[in-house]
Amino acid sequence: MSTRATGTMELKSWEEQPFSEIDEGRKLTRAHVITAFQGEIEGEGTKEYLMVYHDDDSAGFVGLERVVGSVGGRSGSLMVQHDGTFEGGTARAALSVVPGSGTGDLRGLRGEGEFVWPHAQPGSFTLDYDVE
Repeated sequence: MSTRATGTMELKSWEEQPFSEIDEGRKLTRAHVITAFQGEIEGEGTKEYLMVYHDDDSAGFVGLERVVGSVGGRSGSLMVQHDGTFEGGTARAALSVVPGSGTGDLRGLRGEGEFVWPHAQPGSFTLDYDVE
């Protein structure tokens, strides 16, 4: 049976650079992002996003994040894959723990979840997980 972790995320830093201008206001960018987690996940996440911006300022993005801290009182690190969109001032992403990426007490953790992050701080997350 899965355990549900919930909490909030706060932006610590966002460094974004375009790497390809397309046409009609569209572009591809890369961002290095650091967030702090509070709640049933405590710690810090460092992620790299690849994003495509559309001419209406909406975007699609994918990313990989290394989270170092604790999940449900177990400490270690894990990698989380992001697949999301930014529309109407809100970012939303499906999250999945990369299989085999857990270290320390998080070894064997697997799970899926999501985040919702309005342009104003903070964002919120859920992660349904199991530990083998």
